[in-house]
Amino acid sequence: MSFTKKVTRQQFLRASTLVLTAPLLTKLDAFGKSPAKTGLQLYTLRNELPKDLMGTLQKVAAIGYREVELFGYTDGKFFGKSPKEFRSILKGLGLSAPSGHYTTGNTNPTVKGTLKNDWDRAVAHAAEVGQKYMVCAFLFPDERTKLDDYKRHVELLSKSAEVCRKGGIQFAYHNHAFEFEPLEGQVPYEMILKETDPKLVKMELDLYWVSYAGKDPVKLFQENPGRFPMWHVKDMEKSAERSFAEVGTGSIDFQRIFDAQKTAGLLHFFVEQDVCKRPPLESIRISYQNLKKLTV
Repeated sequence: MSFTKKVTRQQFLRASTLVLTAPLLTKLDAFGKSPAKTGLQLYTLRNELPKDLMGTLQKVAAIGYREVELFGYTDGKFFGKSPKEFRSILKGLGLSAPSGHYTTGNTNPTVKGTLKNDWDRAVAHAAEVGQKYMVCAFLFPDERTKLDDYKRHVELLSKSAEVCRKGGIQFAYHNHAFEFEPLEGQVPYEMILKETDPKLVKMELDLYWVSYAGKDPVKLFQENPGRFPMWHVKDMEKSAERSFAEVGTGSIDFQRIFDAQKTAGLLHFFVEQDVCKRPPLESIRISYQNLKKLTV
């Protein structure tokens, strides 16, 4: 094939750039989201947000985060704001909240906005604030003393997930390490996976806690493909204590895990650090910068 007109230097450079960046674009497309969409679980900033909600969110956006995962929904409010107000705040900062964390309500049945109390309204408010996912975040110690407790949880998760489905939201379950500890001859996490509908109940895999439990996240993906659309990305110190660490500074092999993202069905991931040894805003900046290098 021959050219019928002269190719300008600008056209040549543009074409060369496309060729050179094709592998990068392919990788980002396969990943399903750009590093610009890296999310943050706001629990990391639980002490900063009550003091200065707007200022803290502005700093989150300035670092480069574009998605946040919510927590603390209570009686129709997100951080003291109505769903409409809070969505407007996020939008003004270039942020969105595709997911939020909720508790069962077993330990405090008077609190509204839990899986057991006023869940219908919580689902409606989640949709109003822009969430696509609602996540059962944690089981308190007295909720998980015996296997029968988990059997009841499976029923509650399934019931809550059905309400979410009717409201156009996907339900999910977030793990810690305790679900992987055998109880009466069974592993609770395996029970949750097997006894809930994989279409109704997805999993938000916490990469720190699953690693802390000595389990291989990639193996979980392979055994349950497409069931893990969300991850919590947090690192583990290279120490006997295995404390929380900024992403990229610890012992977890994130490259290996992200290489299995297609099998997992990954759509969103959120940086989280339960405890920080430096100012949390500094910690999330370090994690963002290191994670950006990794994904690019």
